[in-house]
Amino acid sequence: MKVPSPGESIKEVEIATWLVKDGDYVEKDQAIAEVDSDKATLELPAEASGIITLKAEEGDAVAVGAVVCLIDTSAAKPASVESKKSESPKETPKAEVKVETPKAATVAEKTYASQTPSPAAKKILEEKNIQPTDIIGTGKDGRITKDDAVNATPSMGTPTGGTRGSERTKLSMLRRKVAERLVAAKNETAMLTTFNEVNMTPINTIRNEYKDVFKAKHGGLGLGYMSFFTKAVTRALALFPDVNSMIDGDFKTSYDFCDISIAVSGPKGLMVPVVRNAENLSFRGVEAEIKRLAIKSRDGQITVDDMTGGTFTITNGGVFGSMLSTPIINPPQSGILGMHNIIERPIAVNGIVEIHPMMYVALSYDHRIIDGRESVGFLVAVKEALENPLELLMNGDAKKTLEL
Repeated sequence: MKVPSPGESIKEVEIATWLVKDGDYVEKDQAIAEVDSDKATLELPAEASGIITLKAEEGDAVAVGAVVCLIDTSAAKPASVESKKSESPKETPKAEVKVETPKAATVAEKTYASQTPSPAAKKILEEKNIQPTDIIGTGKDGRITKDDAVNATPSMGTPTGGTRGSERTKLSMLRRKVAERLVAAKNETAMLTTFNEVNMTPINTIRNEYKDVFKAKHGGLGLGYMSFFTKAVTRALALFPDVNSMIDGDFKTSYDFCDISIAVSGPKGLMVPVVRNAENLSFRGVEAEIKRLAIKSRDGQITVDDMTGGTFTITNGGVFGSMLSTPIINPPQSGILGMHNIIERPIAVNGIVEIHPMMYVALSYDHRIIDGRESVGFLVAVKEALENPLELLMNGDAKKTLEL
């Protein structure tokens, strides 16, 4: 079997985990390995049934088109394989991480364990709760004197009890690529961040009134915050198209569509699948697409195509408890909106202090292509839509917009 191409720009992949052992019998289309590219983790299915011989080790970087295993299709299926079909499926074996136990240093050191403190010194050390082995004696043959004990102080830096192990594992190709892109975004863009706050009371009011009906009507689909934010962003992008543009050398590329990248946390790390033409989707459509992509990310089934071509990104650190952050641009995009946690705070409403659920929002943008007026105006437009969703996002009719 040769490594298939995960995408046009990908020339190399890394064997993350073998899901079978050398000499195992595999069935056609059975997942035999997980391979990392610089964009996603993909499963490698067996092309035929037979006895497999592995030709690459876990962690090896192999070129697209290279042979990674052989399958002997003439081999008969072992009887043990047939009997296992009736058993409950086993969990996919996980790659073992070997941790080397640090060996004791062989540096020749003087040992003070045999030193005997004088009676007076011993009493002083006991009062200070200091072990004789923790200090160096200045008396004859290293004997600990009274002066040594008087001047001794506890060593605050000496480890006492507990474990001090460490583990060194190689970063996946995906994690290394993410790191490379994040550093490039910091170094190659003129990134700035502007902030605002949103009163979430209007959205909470709509969700509390319609979320149960919405869920029952649309087959268990939840009415979350992401659909409100996605629709608010697509509206703001139409008002401030520079935020929906990208810089390409001396040129600016602008888009008349909104492909919104949604950052989600998967088992292999952060994934950023794309909701295509989000400006044309209903609230139900946005929620259904985000759920579909989130499930694919969670199950490790996300593809390169799912994460390619976004024009703007939304990331929600609030699900992890973040109060405020400065999100990093997802290149080559020019803007990213950061959501945060919702906390009840006192605010002034018509001259009266009231308690409302508030969220800080942040827009990081590339100042090379987006000016302060556009960036601040964009974030204000997002805030306005979220604080008046009924009029600005639902045309005054929540039930019709939510397809209830």
